[in-house]
Amino acid sequence: MDIDHLPAVQRGELERIQHVLMEEFAEAISRATTPSRRNGKILKIILFGSYARSDWVDEPENGYQSDFDLLVVVNHEDLTDIAHYWYVAEDRILRDAEIGRPVNIIVHSLDEVNQSLKRGEYFWVDIARDGIILYELPCHPLATPMPLTAVDAFEMAQAYFDEWLKKVDHAIEIAEFCIEKQKLKDGAFTLHQATERAYICFLLVRTLYFPRSHNIKFLRSLAEDNEPRLIDAWPRERRMDRRRFQLLKRAYVEARYSTAYEINVDELMAILGSVRALRDIVERVARERLNDLRDAATA
Repeated sequence: MDIDHLPAVQRGELERIQHVLMEEFAEAISRATTPSRRNGKILKIILFGSYARSDWVDEPENGYQSDFDLLVVVNHEDLTDIAHYWYVAEDRILRDAEIGRPVNIIVHSLDEVNQSLKRGEYFWVDIARDGIILYELPCHPLATPMPLTAVDAFEMAQAYFDEWLKKVDHAIEIAEFCIEKQKLKDGAFTLHQATERAYICFLLVRTLYFPRSHNIKFLRSLAEDNEPRLIDAWPRERRMDRRRFQLLKRAYVEARYSTAYEINVDELMAILGSVRALRDIVERVARERLNDLRDAATA
């Protein structure tokens, strides 16, 4: 498969993104001191998600715009450290005026990807099936996906659901207490944690995977790409609604460390309402998924 189905603008953006990734990775490993890092290689860059499947949305004026989702496969686990090897590339891409849509990057070693494919984890199987390879070095194939047994799939998803929905509820409870006590920054941070956990809960039940990221916009994009009903939790039509989500996104760092971060009770209560709505949608769609998995396991 290739990206000929994409408009010329998006094809050009992907070429630019690939160039930045390759250039900044080469710069990062040039400073490495250990052999595993000094000999680091990008083995593959794979486009997955809506732009690979051809069901993307491009309505930035209404707050709805699909992200580019990219998997970068490297030859050693040491090279997956986002802060060490990929932060500069991500920052350049974010600030590049010629790249007109958000870009999400996950980085994994080939061994890690292939082990996940051999376990039949849905997220990786979908990428192997639907992803479009933008770049690859020869002689580094992906493993043949192995089907996960229906019983194993159900048991894994059920365990994830039981663990993570409780974590969501716990974070919401703490956030409500913080708001009541006028600890507004603590409330904002804890609502960020509730949101992050809700998306993790959904992604684990649906795909058996979540990326190592605290970026709730990235997690939201991956989750909504799998389940459009999740979009209802976060209205986007009004600037006020988009601003509230940005306040929540910033809270992970700024609510803890920045004296300039400000949020008021009305904003927090509106965000709390969206987080509660997200939690309920996640529970509903996750239970639907678990019912399907249970039926398959007992068939």
